[in-house]
Amino acid sequence: MQESVDITPFQKIELLKQELAKTVVGQENMIDALLIGLLCDGHILLEGVPGLAKTTTVKALANVLDLHFKRVQFTPDLLPSDILGAQIYDMKESTFKIKRGPIFTNLLLADEINRAPAKVQSALLEVMQERQVTIAEDSFKLDNPFLVLATQNPIEQEGAYELPEAQLDRFMFKIVVGYNSKEEEYQIAKRVTTNSFETVEKMLSVDELQTLKEAISNIHIDKELEDYIVDIVFATRNPKEYGLEEIANFIQFGASPRATIDMFKAVRAKAFLRGNDHVTPVDIALVLKDVLRHRVILSYEAQALDINIDEVLQKIIQKVNIP
Repeated sequence: MQESVDITPFQKIELLKQELAKTVVGQENMIDALLIGLLCDGHILLEGVPGLAKTTTVKALANVLDLHFKRVQFTPDLLPSDILGAQIYDMKESTFKIKRGPIFTNLLLADEINRAPAKVQSALLEVMQERQVTIAEDSFKLDNPFLVLATQNPIEQEGAYELPEAQLDRFMFKIVVGYNSKEEEYQIAKRVTTNSFETVEKMLSVDELQTLKEAISNIHIDKELEDYIVDIVFATRNPKEYGLEEIANFIQFGASPRATIDMFKAVRAKAFLRGNDHVTPVDIALVLKDVLRHRVILSYEAQALDINIDEVLQKIIQKVNIP
């Protein structure tokens, strides 16, 4: 692919999106979320019923990047060593050696992550936070970048488990993937039945990715907007202090400090993807639910009344004053 030598970081992102569009039809929100995760070193959780191109999108992203990629299919019989690796005995040399698992990569696709039991999920806690793996008595740092891009089916599906809160908190985003529009579904069906999907080309090297990250760090955000983000997070913990008595009984636990950190990073990246050099309230609104929906734990009362987390977050957005 011919490119201009003076191409801007924003133009680079647009070209990358064009490459992804060769394989993925629609799902712009999911693609933007994956790019933000990549640019902010944030893990991404994609939730949706089977057949919505979650795995296809992650694989396409890996193909346009000059990064190592591995996929693990999570199943009920999966063991922690199947992901991390294990210490094995070499009979020929009479020594113990470390056999590294698929976690040693840049992009790990954890497919249907909520089909594996708690013991496997706990094995991911250290690697998602510290970006290191401990096998036996040895710890190994992972290469940079390292991202877990996980897909899961809705927990109402048979054979699925609830992910522990400590692990959910380590995901920057939880993206709820919906169905395509009629026109998009028509295009998908035509492409599949005529085998007309194009092959994507690699678009980014590690050095170019670092350049994009530096460009995002230069995106300006006003102090008033930073205060607004903190207020939103605190409103999930103490709704009554923000005049939200109507939802106070619906929240069992509010968002953690990681939510504030991820919001600060995500809004800059979102502004960058929209071609702006500063953060606006619109950027905050576009990422707010994705950052918070898996971190705010609803009460039994909310569940009994069939109130979902997005409805609660919408109430908070409407109540907390935008600067």
